[in-house]
Amino acid sequence: MGWGLRIVAGTLVLATAATAGVGVWGFQRYTAPGPLEQAETVVIPRGSGLETIAITLGDAGVIGSPLLFVASAKLSRLLRDQKAGGDLKAGEYQFPAGISIEGVLEQMRQGHTIVHRFTVPEGLTSAQVVALLARESALTGEIATPPKEGSLLPETYHFAYGDSRATLVERMQTAMTQALAEAWKGRDANLPFETPQQALTLASVVEKETGIAAERPKVAGVFINRLEAGMKLQSDPTVIYALTEGSGELGRALTRNDWKLESPFNTYQITGLPPGPIANPGKASIQAVMKPERHEFLYFVADGSGGHVFAKSLADHNRNVAKWREVQQGRPAERGETSPD
Repeated sequence: MGWGLRIVAGTLVLATAATAGVGVWGFQRYTAPGPLEQAETVVIPRGSGLETIAITLGDAGVIGSPLLFVASAKLSRLLRDQKAGGDLKAGEYQFPAGISIEGVLEQMRQGHTIVHRFTVPEGLTSAQVVALLARESALTGEIATPPKEGSLLPETYHFAYGDSRATLVERMQTAMTQALAEAWKGRDANLPFETPQQALTLASVVEKETGIAAERPKVAGVFINRLEAGMKLQSDPTVIYALTEGSGELGRALTRNDWKLESPFNTYQITGLPPGPIANPGKASIQAVMKPERHEFLYFVADGSGGHVFAKSLADHNRNVAKWREVQQGRPAERGETSPD
């Protein structure tokens, strides 16, 4: 072999070795622990390109070299198989301390973002739910049209950073539609309402009357009995809803003048159900209305311990009311103090 050929051959060997060395160095940097000293939350906005993602991760201290990150992402995109995942996904990520470039790419290809939880407590009005949504900073957009009262199912909903408030409302409405339809199918026979919406309305009243799960079927039974007897429901929460126009809590005790308020929601003035729900009831209250406890009670009042005491006659109820007022005011009830009945 001539000297020229030997020089060329030697040069090729050196180049190959150098390339291999660079490859080994690059792979070591690709799989080596990164510079992050403690877990860090990073938001990657929708529409971010690879270079923007690299800079964002570099600024957050997740990776040490944005250039190496970009090169690794492009190379692994060419070499990876289907199992390796797709493109990098936007979202809110929590990266653990020391995560490698390989780990970052895998987490972002799989879209393992932070899962947020939004809980809708039972018995809130739709206006109150919208107010809660407005305070959730991880959501985007506004609620253009207030949801119909009673259309949102109280539950815990999972969402990702950047999801829209409107989309979450749609999920709540779908969940309520499904829950109501399922409960309606399994309802008892001969109930004093003809439509699921009427049942939902009564369920919202039951929801606001008691927070004790075991009491709900019994409270529902009282209202069923009153409807069947042609009696007014006389539910304080319906008056509060009328006074606040569905905005939330009244912030004071009801007065006798409040019971006289002219409103289609004031069940001290109207006979039968109000024209619609007064809150968003949970599944337990909906189920209680569909399968109420059968008894002869027509009245109930708070017992001072968080629950209620029930009565079949107005006389017994008035005695129970007097005892409750003693608890409330710390004094014996005055003669003549009775319920509106």
